[in-house]
Amino acid sequence: MQSDYDYAMKKKIHDCPELMEAIEQMGFLPLLEGSVPGFSADEMIAPECRYKLLDDGSWDWPLWDWKGPIVTEGHFAYGKFFDSKAGFITMDWWPDLCNWRRSRHPLPDEESVEGVILEVLQVNGSMITRELRSACGFNGNKMRSRFDSYVTRLQMACRVVTEDFVYPHDKHGNRYGWGWALLNTPERLFGREACQCDRSPEESYKRLKKQLKKLLPGATEKQLEKLIG
Repeated sequence: MQSDYDYAMKKKIHDCPELMEAIEQMGFLPLLEGSVPGFSADEMIAPECRYKLLDDGSWDWPLWDWKGPIVTEGHFAYGKFFDSKAGFITMDWWPDLCNWRRSRHPLPDEESVEGVILEVLQVNGSMITRELRSACGFNGNKMRSRFDSYVTRLQMACRVVTEDFVYPHDKHGNRYGWGWALLNTPERLFGREACQCDRSPEESYKRLKKQLKKLLPGATEKQLEKLIG
């Protein structure tokens, strides 16, 4: 008998509600292709929903447009949670991921770069990446990639999440570009209780691994370890 996991992994997704349903069934899902073939939203959607370059030089990518509604309308956390790559996790599984990751990555010192980033977000609330980068003093040449690496580490530690996506508009009111991530702390976005777990970190780890084994029976131990973090 086909399980919900098999169904979610093998069906071709055609719209945003179907993708939300699949994430709910699975618990967590990377956005783009990673180390485990087939385990990403981009590989699960129908061919017409994948990225394509248009004749006029513009592009069309329905999946990219779905990210915002999934984050704002669904009950999911979004960020670079899977081997430093972006993806979704349901709020049922978020406490366990948070519990395990934070046990491995304690709260950074207030004077460290990560500590300053968290303090700025805690004081100001949600900020787009470039505003946060400027507020933290990363304004010089070649500072963007350095700053992004700090933010990625905080997301992997479940201390920063993406609240939404903000896009610039041209003079005609048309949206353009890839957009900017609107960042926040999970405590401010979801509430402190949503980030707490009544299990030990080791128990959370075992629970996460058991779920991943159900989803990915052919994955190696190394692949599972990279996803759990």
